[in-house]
This record gives sequence, C-alpha cells and structure tokens, in this order.
Amino acid sequence: MAAANGGDSVPEAWDDISGGTGDAGGEMDSGFGKKPALNVDAPVFMPGQNVFAPAFQPFVPTVPNSSSPESTNTDNAVPGDQDSPQKDGTQNSEDAEADNQKEPEEWDQEDEKPEADQQGTEDVDDEKEEDEDEEDEDDDEPIVVPKKKPAEAVKIRKDHINVVFIGHVDAGKSTIGGHLLYLTGMVDKRTLEKYEREAKEKNRETWYLSWALDTNTEEREKGKTVEVGRAYFETEKKHFTVLDAPGHKSFVPNMICGASQADLAILVISARRGEFETGFERGGQTREHAMLVKTAGVRHLIVLINKMDDPTVNWDVERYNECKEKLLPYLKKCGFNPKTDIYFLPCSGLTGAYLRYAPEEDLCPWYRGPSLLEYLDSLPSMNRENDAPVRVPVVDRYKAMGTIMLGKIESGVVTLNQKLMLMPNKTLVKVVSLTMDEEESEDAFPGENVNIKVTGVEEEDVSPGFVLCSPENLCHTGRIFDAQIVILEHKSIICAGYSCMLHIHTCAEEVTIKILICLIDKKTGEKTQVRPRFIKQDQVGVARMMVNGGMICLETFKDFPQMGRFTLRDEGKTIAIGKVLKIID
Repeated sequence: MAAANGGDSVPEAWDDISGGTGDAGGEMDSGFGKKPALNVDAPVFMPGQNVFAPAFQPFVPTVPNSSSPESTNTDNAVPGDQDSPQKDGTQNSEDAEADNQKEPEEWDQEDEKPEADQQGTEDVDDEKEEDEDEEDEDDDEPIVVPKKKPAEAVKIRKDHINVVFIGHVDAGKSTIGGHLLYLTGMVDKRTLEKYEREAKEKNRETWYLSWALDTNTEEREKGKTVEVGRAYFETEKKHFTVLDAPGHKSFVPNMICGASQADLAILVISARRGEFETGFERGGQTREHAMLVKTAGVRHLIVLINKMDDPTVNWDVERYNECKEKLLPYLKKCGFNPKTDIYFLPCSGLTGAYLRYAPEEDLCPWYRGPSLLEYLDSLPSMNRENDAPVRVPVVDRYKAMGTIMLGKIESGVVTLNQKLMLMPNKTLVKVVSLTMDEEESEDAFPGENVNIKVTGVEEEDVSPGFVLCSPENLCHTGRIFDAQIVILEHKSIICAGYSCMLHIHTCAEEVTIKILICLIDKKTGEKTQVRPRFIKQDQVGVARMMVNGGMICLETFKDFPQMGRFTLRDEGKTIAIGKVLKIID
C-alpha cells in the first residue's frame, strides 16, 4: 500500500522509528529520531511561573552597534535608545545639538545635572519623570475630588411652604398648578407639547396644562381631580410643595386631607359669567372650601380671580371688583382678617398672565402689583416649632422595600436612625430613610411633607390618622372628649345621639354626640343654657362626643392647635366645625 506522502509503506509500529522503507522512513528518522529536535530537556513546568523568561534585570540603557542590523530595526529598539547619545562618538554634531535643545523641555522642573550624568542617565530620568507624573496625577485625584464634592453637596435649606389649591370644580386649579410647574422649570416644554397633542386628540385642548398634576387616566378623561395631586417648585428664596385639592363635592374628604397638610391656601375663583355665581351660592364649593381650610389651620389666603382673559370678562375691572366684594364678607365670617390674611390677585391660568410675569399695561392697566410667584417669594417665614416634641400625622402608607409613611411634620425634627412611637398602637419604630420631594435627606424639619421609611411595623398595621411621636412625649389618645362646636349649616336640629363623620388632622372616624353640655353666646362667650335639649344652625355649644371606631390620636386645642381642631360632615356637607377642649377617656 502506498503511503500518502509518497512512500511505499508505513512502519509496522510507531516504536520502530527506523522501520519502513523509502522516503517516509527518512523523514521520520530525521524528524523524530534526532534527540535535539525533541525538547526533552525542557525545564520542569511550574504553575504561575514562566520558566522560559530570562531573569529580571533593572533597565540599563544600551548603545546599539551601528554596524549590526539590530541598530536599524526600530521595532525592536528599546524606547529612548534612538535619542540617547552615542558612546563611540559616531553621532554627528547636528543630532547632538537637536538633543541638547530637547533636554530643557523634558527637564523643565528638574534641577540641572552634570553633562556626564546627563549622557548616562537621560533615558532613566525620562522614565522617572513619566512615572512621577503618573503618580502625581493618581495622588491628585483623591485629593481634588473630595474637595469639590462637599462644595457641591452643601445645599442651602430654603424656607418650606405647603400650598394647597382650593375652589369650585372647573375653576382652573390644576391648570394654574401645571402652568406654575412649567414656568419654574419643573415640567419641560417637550412634555407639555406631548400633553397638548394628546389633549387635542380627545378634544380637550385647554386641559393639557392640568395633566402635569392630574396624572391619573380617569382624572384626565373626566377633567376632574379626584386625589390630591402633589408636586413642588422652587423660587429664589423658598421651596413650595403644591397640593392640588379636588373641587368636586363628592371628593371633599380628599380635599380635607390635603388642606390638613397646607400652610397657605390659594382660593381659585372663575371670573367667567355664571361660573362664579355657581361656585359661591349655597351648595357651591367656594364657600365650603374656604371654611374647611380655615378650620384646618391655614392662616393666609390668596384669592386668584382666574379666567380674566375669557371673552365674557376681557380683563374687566368691574367684574373683578364684583367678585371681590361678594367674597370679602364671607371670608371675614370664616375668620380671615381682610387686612393681613387675604390678598386678591387677577390672573389667567391658560395664558400665564400674572403667574410669573405681569402682562403689558395695555392689557391690564388697573392692576400693576406683584405676580403670584413674586408675592409668594416675598411672604415672611413661617414660625416653626423645632424644639417641640415630634408629631407626624400619617396621611397615607405603602410598602416598597419596607413600610413607608407619608405625612407633614407638625412639630419637632425627625432624623435618620431615630426611634419614634407609632400611636395609638404604641409600636416602636426606627427611621431608615427620609425623602422630601424626591430627594433623600438626613433630617426633616417642621412644615415639611416627608416620606418616612421605618422598620418595626408592617404596612397593614398602619392606617391614615396614626401619629408618629417622640417616645419621651407621647401623643394623647382618646375615645371620649368634650368639644366646642359651631353649627354652620344643617336642615334640622341636632340632639344627643346624633352621629356624623369627624375629620381631625388626617383621621376620619364616625362619632356620636352623647350629651349637649351647654350653649355659648357668640358675642360674650358666656354660657347661656346648661344641658340644652338640642342645638341648631348658627349656634355655638359644648358637647361630649364618643368615637365609634375606638381610640384615635388627638390633642387639646390649647396645647396643640394643629391636632385639636376638627370638622363634622354629614350627607356630603360640612355641618359644623369645632375644637377639642378636654380629653375624657
């Protein structure tokens, strides 16, 4: 049989290397038969070591021989050899002058050295300079970066104000809030253009600004705010949290929850013919909202007379004064001081007139005062109780890698790793993180709306109306209490045994009037009748009330006004307001 390589045969066995005839035997004899061809004397393999590598020697510049071919091979030359001076004197004078001109550039920051040392150690110094430069850069990085980071991280804490938009349905609350977010840079132009295209597809061209706050699909389709929308913006001096309360009468309980977190209220009035009258007459939400925010503890009220650009108004000063004159007596009745607590301002939520900038004088010559943002920025700072015990009524809670509670800090300072008591269940919890307007913080001060992540309690064990407080100074709890009530609007008399809904801070529970203790004269404040049989509209009295659902968190109005005022509602209407005088049990 012929071999594949041209030989006549193959060896009978691989051990017989010289076996076989022809060329095949010669090739195998020459390839495998010779001992030097097989690397049988190779060093023993050592893991992690290259036994074939030459022994390490410190770098010493060598002078290549000009006659050898290696001197002309630049690929194999050691870096720096081409510029090194020749020891045998074969380098010409021009090259020497060129090298001498380069030396000062490479040794700008080095001390001068003798010429003999320069010739022998030029390449060594070049490598040392490069190594030192790299080390200097590495050393500078950890020094420079920490110096910049603290300067960037230091953020001035601005005065925090919570603003709630209230008013009758379709007055323009969400539109004004969305336009403010756009004017302050919290919503970019591209997002608003997207909202505008989507609104046009649904034949709702004028609603696109409100979609910045009405994020729910149901709210956008119906054009009605259901839940309290939340957002924030900043001016030069202050940080504002926006609470967009619903205006429909069916969602007044949600509005009360938003008003309980506010420091400042903006009452939006529609100047359009017919809309103002509908909102202000009995049953309209303008009256009820103004009363509710006053009961919730809001001291300052800004009245925005919106839609002044409407064709039925056209920036008419007479229409503006008409709305103002009708509102003032009722706001004064609610308890607002017209001189110090109320400020009237015309505006257009759709065009943005008087929201941030004043329009041209030709458009509105009769009002040249500050715009809304200018007035908000000029407000004095709020008086906060930093040294008081911690009180944080829980507005809502949810579960996200732990239990997170939402609420406004009424008093005290909350910090990370702080231990708080959750009342009325008396559960000790630990603060893990604090988030304010999407920014994490190490502490939170009174007046700030925060998301508090805690450990030690599950989400299903927390309900709106619970209160986080200091373990050393617990919040009071009770089921039976005495309160002074003012009947605002009720179709009939109220007797002992009457039940209604109680709204106190963020808590909503059903209560029953157990006993009518006395009636009080509005003018003198003295008791006029002890143990009356009933109380009716526009009367003031003291009643003993019992919570049907069990213990709730509350404080007396004298000790803690924020948690001692309440509202009574029945059949979808606000029937009375009151304040806690004494906690019985």
